[in-house]
Amino acid sequence: MDEYNDVYELYGEYIYRFLLCLTSSQQLAEELTQETFYQAVKSIRRYNGTCKISVWLCQIAKHVYYDNLKREKYRRYVSLDDIAENESKEKPEEVYISNEATSEIWREINKLEDNYKEVIICRINHDMSFKEIGVVMGKSENWARVTYYRAKKKLEERMKSYDD
Repeated sequence: MDEYNDVYELYGEYIYRFLLCLTSSQQLAEELTQETFYQAVKSIRRYNGTCKISVWLCQIAKHVYYDNLKREKYRRYVSLDDIAENESKEKPEEVYISNEATSEIWREINKLEDNYKEVIICRINHDMSFKEIGVVMGKSENWARVTYYRAKKKLEERMKSYDD
């Protein structure tokens, strides 16, 4: 049992942040993190060591997330508590400008196709290599590179409209 606790201590926050980026909800990310580790314990015999354990856990988290989307019929939400919790102590005008820019980028990222969005989240928020992204997505390293490049191009095109 100590081994499972060690794995949770090492990767719990990592998986939580991965799910937080996908869900935009702290509460849901916490619930899905717990479900991810529950599923990992149930299927530990299938872990063969061909990839990092963090990548394997992200694969499970991705499937848990998709299962949740199916149950909730693709309903997403951000609670007011989450928004209030993310406020900082900067000057109000700096916070506003920063939040607006960040919000615009995330709005556009969330409009991308799921594969594009997930590759961007894995690459930027979790600093995953293309090889790791390929494993998480069940694709090749080359697929991850091409998908990331295409996602970046689409995002750049969409962000140009904000400059105009």
